[in-house]
Amino acid sequence: MSPEDATPALARPLIRRLTLRDFRSYPALDARPDAELVALTGENGAGKTNILEAISMFSPGRGLRRAEIGLCARHDGPGGFAVSIEVESGDYAVQLGHGYEPGAQDAAARRFRVDRAPVSSARAFADYIHVLWLIPAMDGLFSGSAGERRRFLDRLTLGVDADHGARVAKLERALRNRNRLLEEQRDSRWLTATEQEVAALGVAVASARLDTVQRLSALIEAGRDDASPFPHARIRLQGDLERMLLEEPAFTVEERYRAILADSRRRDAAAGRTLIGPQASDLAVSHGPKGEPAQHCSTGEQKALLTGLVLAHARLVAAMNGRTPILLLDEVAAHFDSRRREALFDELEKFGGQVWMSGADRELFAPLADRADFFTVTPGKIERD
Repeated sequence: MSPEDATPALARPLIRRLTLRDFRSYPALDARPDAELVALTGENGAGKTNILEAISMFSPGRGLRRAEIGLCARHDGPGGFAVSIEVESGDYAVQLGHGYEPGAQDAAARRFRVDRAPVSSARAFADYIHVLWLIPAMDGLFSGSAGERRRFLDRLTLGVDADHGARVAKLERALRNRNRLLEEQRDSRWLTATEQEVAALGVAVASARLDTVQRLSALIEAGRDDASPFPHARIRLQGDLERMLLEEPAFTVEERYRAILADSRRRDAAAGRTLIGPQASDLAVSHGPKGEPAQHCSTGEQKALLTGLVLAHARLVAAMNGRTPILLLDEVAAHFDSRRREALFDELEKFGGQVWMSGADRELFAPLADRADFFTVTPGKIERD
């Protein structure tokens, strides 16, 4: 069944209330949107992105800025913060909360709650909402480093597999352990055990990424429109494990990768890192209608391509999870001409999920005058227009 066929059955979670206490620039905030489209306007530095960041932290990880958690507490505040959202959907209403308590230097300082009851991590929020975002820092994705594209890909994968982040973190720890053992020239039995762990985790991470890319590619191809202001992307994974997984079953690839790691010890020790594995893979993206690598396209084309890719991913997340995600679009309309802005707003309305947008110029959102909730943001405050 196509995502379009599934649309009528989708749950559409809406944030009906957002409250902040001592988060970033806000001593307190209480916003109560009614609509699916929410526009935050105000001068640069007023705190619009802070609001989006607070919502983004209801997904696994460190949010859209990837900031250390303690830095999110208000300067000159008590040192901690709390964020709460009230979410309504067709079949449930729930209050979700996350926060930080000062005085502890480890992850135990993070706090997560569902209907005021403690839960172990933000993973629990995935039972109720998924949060995706597009921010200006992502504009250079296609011409940037492979590491940035891997992080982007992991966010895509996390949208359809809530356990992916934990596997990536375990793989990173296992790779650091192997690198340390190689540097210390430890007994080969220690290395063998570590390499077995790296091989199992590496194949699991590569398989999850590959599955996401294949699903997303199929969705994009099914809905492609060469005349769209947001050109369709062609995406593929580049890497040794990914190539092997396209040709052989995962258990065979895992054994081959373990053997490769054992044979590469001397070379990896000299390099100071493990050279083969999902930590070295890359996401290749091209402009579908033009057939050009994305990094060779103009700045405007790259922005439109990235926007189209994020919107396609949102549709995939909706189809696979049975509910539309919350979309956060920071300054998304600022660099589009009027045709692309209006096309974007039409796409967002058809998407049907809740979308929080920010922009310095209210006029950019003029086509949404009768379709969105507008809030004016000033330092430390928010007011409904």
